[in-house]
Amino acid sequence: MPTTPSGHAPIAALTGPASAAMGAAPPALAAETPLAQAIATMVAARASALMVVDSTGRAVGILTEQDIARRVVFQLGPDAPLAAAMTAPLIACAPDEGLWRAIALLRQHGLRHLPVLDEGGRCLGMLHRAEALAAVSGGLLSHLEALSGDVAAIKAAQAGIARALLAEGLNADAVVRLVNGINLDLHRRILAETLADHGPAPVPFTLLVMGSLGRGESLLTPDQDNGLMLQDYPDQDHDAVDGWFRPFTEDFNIRLDQAGFPLCPGGIMARNPLWRKTARQWRDQLGIWSNRRAGAALLFGDIVFDFRPVQGDAAEAASLRQNLAGLLASRPAWLASMAAQNASLHVGLTLFGGFADDEPGPGSRTDLKLHGLMPLVAAARLLALRDGIIETGTSQRIAALAARGSIATREASALQAAFALLLDVLLRQQLADLAAGRRPGNLVDTAAMPKESRQALREALRAVRSFSRTSFAGFTGEIW
Repeated sequence: MPTTPSGHAPIAALTGPASAAMGAAPPALAAETPLAQAIATMVAARASALMVVDSTGRAVGILTEQDIARRVVFQLGPDAPLAAAMTAPLIACAPDEGLWRAIALLRQHGLRHLPVLDEGGRCLGMLHRAEALAAVSGGLLSHLEALSGDVAAIKAAQAGIARALLAEGLNADAVVRLVNGINLDLHRRILAETLADHGPAPVPFTLLVMGSLGRGESLLTPDQDNGLMLQDYPDQDHDAVDGWFRPFTEDFNIRLDQAGFPLCPGGIMARNPLWRKTARQWRDQLGIWSNRRAGAALLFGDIVFDFRPVQGDAAEAASLRQNLAGLLASRPAWLASMAAQNASLHVGLTLFGGFADDEPGPGSRTDLKLHGLMPLVAAARLLALRDGIIETGTSQRIAALAARGSIATREASALQAAFALLLDVLLRQQLADLAAGRRPGNLVDTAAMPKESRQALREALRAVRSFSRTSFAGFTGEIW
């Protein structure tokens, strides 16, 4: 497989943002510009397209070589306005949108150029079909095309893409980032569809996701962990505002469930008023949980620590993150209580080095999410929160802890390898479950793994066990 100058397989770019693959922004002209001038501008710039903008610089259309061939030659005079030949409405993507999504749009609409626009609608750059498709094998293209379809088609294509990427040799942690990106995109699309049916919200709001989706580590069928942060509004408006959000969030969570994101057994969803609050109420709630430090308060705090905004005002989410950091700094006992609770998380190894039996009935499979990933995730989260690290991803937290000297470089390397291996084993197990007609789960048949793979998994779990025990004990003072 060809590689980029950096040595990475170009297919890995699919997991990154569209902005990383875009070229320079093309020339931009007003809609009333004469076509003769527009074409001369394209020729001078050696550009195959130009943007059509309004008086504020916001993109309203695009003129491509195809547009010129179809609409200008022998049809429009040189003095005709650019608006008469441009393509509108404009199909574009955001800079932080996954490249996989951009390629799906290019394929779905038969485009050669896809503008990348900022929040104000201004063109930041251009994705060109040939360069974007260079990263994708023919087998993967069919799966990417499905990502431009409806929600059901996207969710169905997700496993095929993961399987194809693993077959291409991409690391599981990169594949999981792509899977997580698709899950986030589905949340945005379902939110938009729900809004379209319910009409404008009475106050602006931000959709928050938590848990594995917030960390960027969700696999094929994550439970829902979401909430809404509403813009503050007067108390006298509560009945009207909440009266609109109750049916809206109920519908939203049901649609997510129908799309393959099961309802959260613990009720951590936007339809639950506990997870649907104004910005001020969210800050107050965090303060309450930091003071109680027991039972449900610890469980909810553990989940909310990994929140990220998916849609809405990112500044409000950043402010909440800053507020959380202040609470953690002023109330270290909160993290100590969390560590005491997390100390019950054990790795899936027996006293004699065998793999734990977590399967009810006659089977003997091991739950490598509960008894592999979660102790590592919990320990890395606690240390990162203690050190004021803002990253929510486990791999990023480990790297940041090593950069600060909070953990040794050698240990960080072992933990990164363990994390990547656990993701790989779990993802492959979920793909195997799907192929066998089962719902993807977290129980892994370690006995069916090759001997070398079992040994590598044991070493990974031992590294996680040592790190998690030491980390939890550092907060609680208890000897394990």
